[in-house]
Amino acid sequence: MNRNLALEFVRVTEMAAIASARLMGRGDEKAADQAAVDAMRTMLESVDCQATVVIGEGERDEAPMLYIGETVGSGNGPELEIAVDPLEGTTVCANGGTNSISVMAIAEKGGMLNAPDTYMQKIAVGPEGKGLIDILESPKENLKRLAEAKKCRVQDLTAIVLDRPRHKELISEIRDAGARIMLIGDGDVSAAIATCDPDSGVDILFGTGGAPEGVIAAAALRCLGGDFQGIFRPRNEEEVERAKKMGIEDMTRVMNIEDLASGNVMFCATGVTTGNLLPGVQFKSWGAITHSMVMRSSSGTIRHITAEHHFDKKPRY
Repeated sequence: MNRNLALEFVRVTEMAAIASARLMGRGDEKAADQAAVDAMRTMLESVDCQATVVIGEGERDEAPMLYIGETVGSGNGPELEIAVDPLEGTTVCANGGTNSISVMAIAEKGGMLNAPDTYMQKIAVGPEGKGLIDILESPKENLKRLAEAKKCRVQDLTAIVLDRPRHKELISEIRDAGARIMLIGDGDVSAAIATCDPDSGVDILFGTGGAPEGVIAAAALRCLGGDFQGIFRPRNEEEVERAKKMGIEDMTRVMNIEDLASGNVMFCATGVTTGNLLPGVQFKSWGAITHSMVMRSSSGTIRHITAEHHFDKKPRY
């Protein structure tokens, strides 16, 4: 992939972030999400590529735009696959909370798993834990291995977990192991990325969340040198059948990071509301300021981009 595409795609997440940030705290999740989708779709048309959406807002009958299988881009340029979450943390944004972002991952054709809209059990770590995690082992064992790699005590580690009733037993196991816990209301893509940031205070992610977000997180960790494993956890037989139609026969298989995102991968994220990963959109009398990160797996380059958007010179989303 041409490295200049990374800077083209970050323009896409910037516009989605600006559009959804306008609805921060308004209490309307659907409107915030739709604003992000519309802006992202419009900006994708200007990127010189032929990209197929493999992770999107849903299947064609359920999502008018950015549905799985949709082709986006100008129609010229390389054939790519993209995974998008125009507004990760929809509820967070609508309620005026922290840590909502606009994200997308890009891979060469055949590089991204077409994941069904179901649940996925996940474990993620930064570079120090690469090759050491095993999702089939207990949290205690994984924490022990990570502590040894980081040359610290388990009590010094912090696990990040979605605050959900389904994680009651998991949280108890982590506490019994002696580790600290950071509970979050939403946004396990940014939580997975936080494991790779030595300043985040987060060491490992455990828990079950959306499978599409798992693919996006795996792409980000490929760029950051971290590690990720996942197992599909369908909620009903309908989701199992949907997965089979997407080519996934064994729902019990442990998916490693390369199974989810392989080859040359790019990742872009722009902050919508301020969080640990990125500052949120700041509106000014003349426009807005956005904060983004752009990463490439082939080079390991991580760019942090602060951009000023002057609304008198570009469309106002």
